[in-house]
Amino acid sequence: MYLCNEKAFYVKNDLSRGYSAGKKNHFMTKVNFRGLGVALITPFNDDGSIDWRALSGMIDYQVSNGTNYIVALGTTAETPTLSKQEKGEVVRFIVEKVNGRIPVVMGMGGNNTAEVAGEMQSCDHTGVSAFLSVTPYYNKPTQEGLYRHFCTLSQASPLPIILYNVPGRTGVNMTAETTLRLARDCGNVVAIKEASGDLNQIKAIIEGAPEGFQVISGDDAVTTDVIAMGGVGVISVFGNAFPKEMAWLVKHALNGDAQHAREQMEDDFNALFHLMFVDGNPSGVKCLLSQRGMVRNVVRLPLVPVSEKTERRIREELARLEK
Repeated sequence: MYLCNEKAFYVKNDLSRGYSAGKKNHFMTKVNFRGLGVALITPFNDDGSIDWRALSGMIDYQVSNGTNYIVALGTTAETPTLSKQEKGEVVRFIVEKVNGRIPVVMGMGGNNTAEVAGEMQSCDHTGVSAFLSVTPYYNKPTQEGLYRHFCTLSQASPLPIILYNVPGRTGVNMTAETTLRLARDCGNVVAIKEASGDLNQIKAIIEGAPEGFQVISGDDAVTTDVIAMGGVGVISVFGNAFPKEMAWLVKHALNGDAQHAREQMEDDFNALFHLMFVDGNPSGVKCLLSQRGMVRNVVRLPLVPVSEKTERRIREELARLEK
């Protein structure tokens, strides 16, 4: 049997962290992802370079409007189109700007296990509370392959790991059984961002999770459903534009008022929730933010801005909300 405390595949690991299978996770008392996390966009100038001024404004906007933690270098940040140098600069900028006011989570994933493990060990993670690590994409590993991949990362990582399951992007779904196996066996695997869209699978993870393991919604639209089942919050795209409103939604849902929170948000934001993803993420939320004067409506290829039709509908919805 392969366990997370065995020697990791492909990675020379001389770190003595003692992540024994079945041991209570010593990180769990220190890391809490309850509430609203926002997967921060990367604003660009018209020439495609990073707009540091807009990024600074986005960070202050999040901190001052109830966001509980920021996720840097997630999917919404267009991380696949950032150079290695840019990734390091973005994380350092976010950490320095946040200045300890709220936690920062750093995206660190890929489909080359050895490379990701090496990056976890060598990257500058000063000021970062945890890694968010997506399931390997394109390779389409088996469940055993997923288990061994994350076991290897667990051995290599100097930080707690949040698993990220998003089969719509990666081409592979990590089952509840595999997630729970990792939660039990890998001491620093502390949570999962679940974006499978399968509420039965999410419920099975929540009901079978060991003490302290947290389940986070990866889909704005089902946030209240996941919290009602025992989830701890959401890592949100929509929160880039409306953090105060999303923080309100999450807070009320966590306080046992999920039905009222859901009804209120659906009345106000249901159409915008849908429009955010009609032409892909983050094209939708960048259009929304540009309409509010916060960033330029610029994405990097292979992404393109939303269609004229979608842009018009977003503008109409914003006008309705402002009445």
